[in-house]
Formats: sequence, structure tokens, C-alpha cells
Amino acid sequence: MTTATITAASKATPQTERFDRRDGSLVLAHILFAFAALFLGGIAGVLQGLVRGGMIELPAGIGYYQLLTAHGVLMALIFTTFFIIGFLYSGLSKTLGGQLLPISRRMGWVGFGLMALGTVIGTVVILLNQASVLYTFYAPLKASPFFYIALAHVVVGSWISGLGMFYNYRYWKKTNKGKMSPLFSFMAVATMIMWQICTIGVAIEVLFQLIPWSFGWVDTINVLLSRTLFWYFGHPLVYFWLLPAYICWYVVIPKIIGGKIFSDALARLSFMLFILFSIPVGFHHQLMEPGISQFWKYLQVVLTFMVIVPSLMTAFSLFASFELYGRSKGAKGLFGWFKYLPWKDVRFFAPFMGMLIFIPAGAGGIINASHQMNAVVHNTLWVTGHFHLTVATSVALTFFGITYWLIPAITGRTLTKRMNGWGIVQTILWCVGMFFMSGAMHTVGLFGSPRRTAYTTYGDHPDAILWMPYHVAMAIGGTILFVAVVIMIANIVGLLRAPKGDTEYPIGEVAETAEKTPALLERWGVWIGVCVVLIIVAYTIPIMDMIGNDVPGSPGYKMW
Repeated sequence: MTTATITAASKATPQTERFDRRDGSLVLAHILFAFAALFLGGIAGVLQGLVRGGMIELPAGIGYYQLLTAHGVLMALIFTTFFIIGFLYSGLSKTLGGQLLPISRRMGWVGFGLMALGTVIGTVVILLNQASVLYTFYAPLKASPFFYIALAHVVVGSWISGLGMFYNYRYWKKTNKGKMSPLFSFMAVATMIMWQICTIGVAIEVLFQLIPWSFGWVDTINVLLSRTLFWYFGHPLVYFWLLPAYICWYVVIPKIIGGKIFSDALARLSFMLFILFSIPVGFHHQLMEPGISQFWKYLQVVLTFMVIVPSLMTAFSLFASFELYGRSKGAKGLFGWFKYLPWKDVRFFAPFMGMLIFIPAGAGGIINASHQMNAVVHNTLWVTGHFHLTVATSVALTFFGITYWLIPAITGRTLTKRMNGWGIVQTILWCVGMFFMSGAMHTVGLFGSPRRTAYTTYGDHPDAILWMPYHVAMAIGGTILFVAVVIMIANIVGLLRAPKGDTEYPIGEVAETAEKTPALLERWGVWIGVCVVLIIVAYTIPIMDMIGNDVPGSPGYKMW
């Protein structure tokens, strides 16, 4: 597929169905709010990188840890959550009858309003230097109670949006008895089920620990329990980011390249396995944490490695789709299909680069989850580098690729050849910037450079002096990434002003040769029940020990 066919595919055709305007407004509000957060978080991120590299000093009393918190909250929590909910609502509207139910749409707006209000309050509190807690609710660092209340608004808003999706999906199932639900809607519901379950942990932490503690109603906090509740949420949060990218890879990309989905059953099974094994694994983030039995750490590490299975299934399915498409075009040899992929189409190119980079990102995750190797990289910049490969590259690039067709599809615009070209440039810049930044983070992390620290040479210690060239490389990479962010924002403005036309919302079809999908894969009660059992097994006894034993509490600290 050439860039000329991109515009051609976006022209009005008798077969193209216009996206419902009321649903489009809801989706667009989420997407634009997400990218506003990305832009502000990008400013904080590039300043943070320049400070860490010793290249600038912040003016006007702005603190490094203010920037670190703002960067993490706005980019890792707000950008992703708003984009995901908007994207999922768009797919439900498209696949469940062409429009959302009025009550689901209203719930989407209520959720959006609560999340937006929480974001504004939380950002103000961060900028006032009342919440420099590195974004992870990590006691005993203590923020203003209004920071925790603000982010509780974001979580509750996302719950309401998720319930709106469930209601729409359930209504479709009731009115289409005996039919298998559309793959996109199935995956959207699976994603939000995982989100609703995993956010229970952080909700309990915020409501019963952090808010009373930050208001001064209690003097101390059980740090071990607090961190455990956070990581009960913190690891599945990564899959909340990843699963919408997987939806694009499974459902959208085959349509964009002109191929077919390799297997509907395999796709659904992989999402069910993510629900089972992505939640009861938080202890692998606490392998260096005292107070947790080695047995429970071992159990959750085993469950962590089980998550590799659906990831490998996804990789197999995606590349099988690519190969089948290439073979249908006459490709020969082991990798002959590679040249038939539409490399000049940003809707494919950006997500594909995300897929490609997920290979080393996943390998890094295996290292982080391995007890002995984790001891080497724990709390070093290696971990930050891994995080930026998974979320800031694989997920972000996929979301960028989605944006290039989603905005035209919901606004009645077209992706022009020029806009597509700028999208390719933006994608390449993102990959180059991340190569410098994440590559330097991984390398200097192996040399022991800690994460989450401002510029320091530790009294000109030889090891710290050795780290400095890598910190400079990180700053250079961060600057390139910020340029890519600016181009992305300019591209979004361009998409909103692009020529009018009917752009297809790309939903792939399953290959004729695929096996029939077993009905068991839509028995939600069975899969959620197994998930709950695994969570109970993995967490009940350790949490009872944390509550029942004489775990010392800690007062709060404001370090900056």
C-alpha cells in the first residue's frame, strides 16, 4: 500500500458508514484531553532530562521532583487512561450497532468529567509542590490530601466509564442471543474488567490509608501494606496500557494492511489469560522488600512468567497475519512477506515499530521479574529504561498510529499524503530519541546509576563521573522525543483541519481458515471466578500477616 492509497481509502464510498456524531464528540474529548496531558508531561520530561544531565538549572524555585511527579502522572496515568477509554468507546460504538446506548454515552461523559476534574486538581497540587511523591503513591512520602482525592476522582471516573461499556456490551448480548460478540468489543470489555479489578487495590490504599494519613487523622501508615496494595494495582496497570495496543495489533492492523485476522479464538484466549495472570503478580515489584515471605514472592514470580504465554501467542498471531497477507501477494521464502507490508503508511508503520520494540522490552521484563537479576538492576535507571520501552514506546507508538485514523474517522476528515509523511517523520524521531534515552538508561543502570534522583556527582565520586556521559545521552534523547511530541500535537491540529471526507474505521475480518471460537471463551463468570481465586491464593495470607503482625508504622515525609 502506498501513501497515495491512504487518501484514496479515506474518500467517501457507498460502503463507508459515518461515525455517530454524538459518540464522536465523546471520543474526541477523551483523545484531545489525552494529548494535552501528553504535551504538558512532555515539557516536564524534557526539563527533567536536561537537569539530570547537568545541562540546565531550573528557574523560579521549580523543583526537579515536581517535574518528575508531573511527568509521571500526566504521561503514564492521564494520557494513557483518557486515550484508552476514548479508543475503547469508539470501538464499541462501531462494532455494537453503529452507536452507543444513550445511557452508556451519558456514563462516558460523567466519567470524563470526573477524570478531567481530578486531573486539573491534581496538576495544580503538583505545581504547588504539595505532591512531589514520584507519582506512585509510595509511602512514607506524603502528598497533600487533595492530590490523593484528585486521583481518586480519576479512578472513580474510569469506573463509571467502564460500567457504561459493560452495560452496552450486555445489552448487545441480550439482543443477539447465541451470537459471538465482535472481537473488538470483547477485548474492550476484557481490558476494563481487568482495570476494575486491579484498581480496587489502589482505591483501598487511597481511601483507607493515604487520605486519613495525609489529613493527619492518623499519625502513621503501614508502609508494607500500602506498597503491596499499590503494586496489586501497579503491575496490571502495565497491561491496562498494553491491551488496547494489542486490540489495535489484533483487530485493526490486519485491516489496514489488507489482510485477515489469523485466529479469533487465539486472540480471545490471550486476553482471558491476561485477566488471569496480570493481577496476582505484584510481589515481583517487591522482591527486595523485607517483610514478605520468600514463598509468596516465588509464587507470584511464577504467575508473572505465565504472562509471557499470551504475549508469545500475540506475537505468533500477528506475524502469522503478516505472513498470510504476504503469501497472498506472492511472497516467497522465509521472510519474503516482509517487503509487502505498507511501510509508507503511518497507520501501520507506527504500531509496527511499537511491536518490534516490544521484543527487547519484554526481554527486560523477564529480567526484572527474576529474583537474582532483579537484585542487580533494582532501583537503577535500568528499570526506568524498561518502562520507557514498554509504555513510552510500544504503547505510545501504537496510540499515535491509532490517532492518525481515529480522528479522521470520527470527525469526517481524511488523512492526507502530507500528514502521513509527517507522521512517518514523527515516528522515526520517536524511535531515535528512545534509542538514545532508553539505551543510555539500560546501560548506565547496569553500572549502578540510581533512578529518581536529580543531578549529582556524589562528591565527584569516580563511579558517578562515569555515569555522566550516559545522563547527557538521556537528555539528548529526551530532547528528540519532545520534538516528536510537538510534531504529534501539530499533526493532531492538522487532522482536525484536514479535508472533509469519509474515513473508514478499520475493523479486521477473521481468516476463512481459522478454527471456530469456543463458546467457553465468552463465559465471563468462569474466567473472572478463576481470576478471583488466583488473587485470593496469592494475596490473602500475606496481607493478613501485614495487618495482623506488629508491622511498625511510619510518619509522613515531605522531602522536597
